[in-house]
Amino acid sequence: MAKPAGFETLVATLIGVFSEGRESAPTIDEIAARARDLAPLVGYHGDVAKVVDEALLHIEIRMGIGHSLVDVAADHDPEWTSKREIDWSYTRNYSRYLREEGWNPTVVASLEIVTERIASLLQDPAGDGSWDRRGLVIGHVQSGKTANYLGLVARAADAGYRFIIIVAGIHNNLRRQTQERVDSGFVGWTSDPQSRVRTGVGKFHGHVRPVVLTNILSDFTKQNAQQLQAGLADWSKPVVVVIKKNVSTLRQIHSWLKDFNLQTGESQIADAPMLFIDDEADNASVNTSKPDLDPTRTNGLIREILALFRKSCYVGYTATPFANIFINPEAYDNRTREDLFPRDFIYCLDAPNNYFGAERIFLDESGETQYIRTIDDAENILPLVHPKDIVLTELPASLKQAIQLFVLTRAIRGVRGQAHKHCSMLVNVSRFVDVQKNVRVLIHSYIETLRNAIRANYALPGSASLKNAYMASIKALFDAEHLNGQESWDEVRAELDNAAASIRTAVVNSSKTDEPLDYAAYAAKGDALTVIAVGGLSLSRGLTIEGLTVSYMYRNTKMYDTLMQMGRWFGYRPGYEDLCRVYLSKQSAGWYSHIAIATEELRDRVKEMRRLNKTPKDFGLLVQSHPDALTVTAANKMRHAETRTIKVSFDGMLRETYVISDDPTINQGNRSLFASLFHDLTANFAHLRAHDGHRPECPVWRDVDAGLVDDFFRQFQVHPQHDGMRVMLQSYLARIRDEFPSWDIAYITLQEDQRKPFLIGTFPMVAQQRSAGRDGHGLTVPELASGYLIGNKHRVAGARDERVGLTQSEVERANDLARDRGKSSATDLDYRNVKVRGRPLLMLHLIDLKDDQSGKILVESAPAFGASFPATGDFKQIDYVLNQVMIDQLDREAFDVPDDDEDFDP
Repeated sequence: MAKPAGFETLVATLIGVFSEGRESAPTIDEIAARARDLAPLVGYHGDVAKVVDEALLHIEIRMGIGHSLVDVAADHDPEWTSKREIDWSYTRNYSRYLREEGWNPTVVASLEIVTERIASLLQDPAGDGSWDRRGLVIGHVQSGKTANYLGLVARAADAGYRFIIIVAGIHNNLRRQTQERVDSGFVGWTSDPQSRVRTGVGKFHGHVRPVVLTNILSDFTKQNAQQLQAGLADWSKPVVVVIKKNVSTLRQIHSWLKDFNLQTGESQIADAPMLFIDDEADNASVNTSKPDLDPTRTNGLIREILALFRKSCYVGYTATPFANIFINPEAYDNRTREDLFPRDFIYCLDAPNNYFGAERIFLDESGETQYIRTIDDAENILPLVHPKDIVLTELPASLKQAIQLFVLTRAIRGVRGQAHKHCSMLVNVSRFVDVQKNVRVLIHSYIETLRNAIRANYALPGSASLKNAYMASIKALFDAEHLNGQESWDEVRAELDNAAASIRTAVVNSSKTDEPLDYAAYAAKGDALTVIAVGGLSLSRGLTIEGLTVSYMYRNTKMYDTLMQMGRWFGYRPGYEDLCRVYLSKQSAGWYSHIAIATEELRDRVKEMRRLNKTPKDFGLLVQSHPDALTVTAANKMRHAETRTIKVSFDGMLRETYVISDDPTINQGNRSLFASLFHDLTANFAHLRAHDGHRPECPVWRDVDAGLVDDFFRQFQVHPQHDGMRVMLQSYLARIRDEFPSWDIAYITLQEDQRKPFLIGTFPMVAQQRSAGRDGHGLTVPELASGYLIGNKHRVAGARDERVGLTQSEVERANDLARDRGKSSATDLDYRNVKVRGRPLLMLHLIDLKDDQSGKILVESAPAFGASFPATGDFKQIDYVLNQVMIDQLDREAFDVPDDDEDFDP
C-alpha cells in the first residue's frame, strides 16, 4: 500500500534530527512532539503515530544490559551456554515475535543479550550430578520483567529444561494475563478452551508446541493433570504451567509431581531439570493472617517443590527487593532445605531510556510539576482510614477533575491518531470491595452526566459550547494542563464526544468480580479499550494497565514495596507521555520521592558491590540491615511481639532529621549548640571553603575528631520521631570509631544576598527553605506533637550538598565511579564512597519551613542535621531493640497494609 504524501519525507527528517550529534537517545515523546511540529512543513496530514513507529526502527532506543552479583565460589560454569551445541529455536522465535509486535530492534537485541547472561547464571541442565541454584532478578515496576522472564524461559527450554513453573502473583486476573503472554511468547497457541488457535510464536513455521497444563480459565489442578495419563517422563517437549502463588495450587502441583512423576523408591525426580520463575518474588514471604496465603506454607511449599527435583533452578523476579528484609529463620528444615534467598546470583535489569519511571516523575523537579497533582479534598468524603461499610454519596472534586482530564487525554490521543490504542485510568482509593463498587457506581453516574453535557454542546459554534458549565470546566482544564501538545481546542473539542462515549468503567479486584481488563479481546476485534478501572490490591500488584494516562491514588502506607507496586503508572507511554497525570496526597508524593531515591541508591550499590567482588550474601546483608526496615516492614509482622531486635547498618547512607520542631525553646537550644560547635571548630581546627567552587559560602572542617560529633549527637534535641535514629547513630558511630576516627563537618548555608542570615555565634548562616508536609485534609499540621514533617522528598539536604568540601581530584574520582556505573555524572552516593571523601560527613542546616498554600513561614531557622556515612561494603551492624511502644507506633503509622486487603483471591 502506498504511503501518504509526506510520510517518507517526515520519517527521513526525524531520523536525521535524532540520529546525529546526540549524547543520549531521545524519548518517544520527544520524537512524537518533533513529528507533530514537522508534519505540516513536509505536507504530511496522516497518523503521526505511524510515522513515529517507522522512525523508531532507525532511531536508537537504548536499553543497558544490566549487571550481576554472583557467588563465584559456587560450583558453576558461567560459559556453559557457549560450550554446547544448542538449537535456540524457541529463543529465535520469541525475538522475532517481539520485533513483529513492534518492539524496537535495538531493545530486542539488548533483551537477547540480557537473557543470555541470565541463562548463563543458571545451571547446565545437561550437566551431571545434583544441583539447586537460586537467583533474583531486580527490575523496575511495569518495565518489562515479564518480557525478560519469557526470554529466559525460551532459552531454558532450548537448553534442555524439561519442566517450567511460572508463578504469577496471587490473583486470578494477573495469572490469566500472564498465561496469555506465555501463550503468545512461548507456547504459540491460545489456551482458551473455547478457541484454541495459533498465536504469537505459533504462527512461525516449525515452532514446536510445548506442553501446557494450565489455560486462561483454569489454574493447575491435580485432577486435570491426571486426566492426561502422563507425567514429565512421557513428554519429549518442555512442560510449562502458569499458576497463582496460592497454598492450594502449590499443594496440588506438589502432590501431582510426587504421585505421578517420582520413580518408585526415589526421593527426587531425576530426569527433568526444572526452572521455577517466581514473579513478584518479594510477595512470597509476606506475613499475612489469610489462611490460604500463609507465608510460611507458601514459602515452604515452593521449597518442597524445588526439593522434589534433583536439578532445579529458582529465579525470583521483583521490582521491590526491600520486602525480603525479614526472613523467618524457622523456615529452615531438612524437609524443605534452604530458604529462597538468592545465594547464587542477583541480576539488576536496566530499563530502556524511554521508560517512564519513578526517577522521571519524582526526582526531577520539572517532572513533578508536570505530572503530579495533589489530592487535598478527599478526606472528608473518603477518609484514608474508613470502615468497610462506609457509603459514599459523592466524589471528591479532585476525582471529578481527574475524570474530566481522562476524557481530555482520550480526545487528544484521538487527535494524535491514537484512537486505536488502549487508554486507561486507574482509581485506587480503598481496599474494600464494596467501597470499590460504590466508587465505580458514582464514577459511572458522573461519566453519564459528562457524556450528556458534551454531546449536547461540543458541536455548538465558537464560545456557545462554553456556556455549559461542564464544557467550560473541561476547557479550563485543557488550558491549564495542555502544556506540550500542538493540538488546538477546536480539534480536541471535536473529539470529545467520541472520547466520552468510549469510556467504560470496571471494578478490578479478585474473582469476586467478573470484569477482567481484557485488552486482548478488544485488540482482536480491531478496537481499543477505554476504561476507568477501580480497584485495590489487584491494581497494586503486577497487573498491566495498558494505555494508562490518569492515575488517582488515595491510599496511606509508608511501606516501600507497597507504594512502588501501587505505581502502575510507571512503564512506557509512546506518543502520550506528556498527557500523563498522577493524583496523590502530598504525603504520598513525598514518600514516593524518598523511595525513588532509596531504590536508585540500592541499585547503584549492587554495581559498586560487584566492583568490590562482593557476593549476593553481602547484598542480602545490606538490604536486611537497611535502617528503613522500620518503614519497609509491614506492621503486622510485629503485631504480636513485645520487643524485636533488628540489625542496622548505615554504610553508604545519609540519615537526616526531617521532622522539624516548632518549639522555640528547643530550636534556640539547638542553634546555641550550632554556635558552640562552630566556636570549638574555629578554635581548634583549620576550616576551609569548598575547593571546587561548589557551595563556596559553606565553611567546612576536615579531619575533626569523632568525639565532637558524638557529643553533638548527644546534645542535639531531636524531635521524638527521631529518638530511635539518634540512638542508632550514636551506636553506629561507636561501631565504626576505629575505622573512621575523624569526620568532616560542614555548615550548609546559602549566599547572604539570597535571604537574610541568622547569626550562629559570629557566623551569619542563611536558612534553606523547605515545604511542610500535609495531612489527608490538605492542611499543614504537625506530623506529631510540636513538629512538622518536611514535605516533598522528606530530605533536608539539597541534591549534591554532600559534595561540599571535596577537592577537585576527589570530585573527579566520584565522577569516574559514576561513569563505571553508567551514570553521566556523580551523585551523592558517589561522594559518599570511601574512595572519595574517605570519612563520614556531618552537615548542619537551618530550615525555614514554609506552607506552600498560604506562603506563610511556619518555623524560622530551625536547626536540622544530616549524617553521611562512607560506602565501604563491609556493612558493620549494630543491634537495635524495638520496644512495644515503637512497635505500636509503627502499627499506627502503617495502618493501610495490603496484606490485610479484602481483595484476595480464594
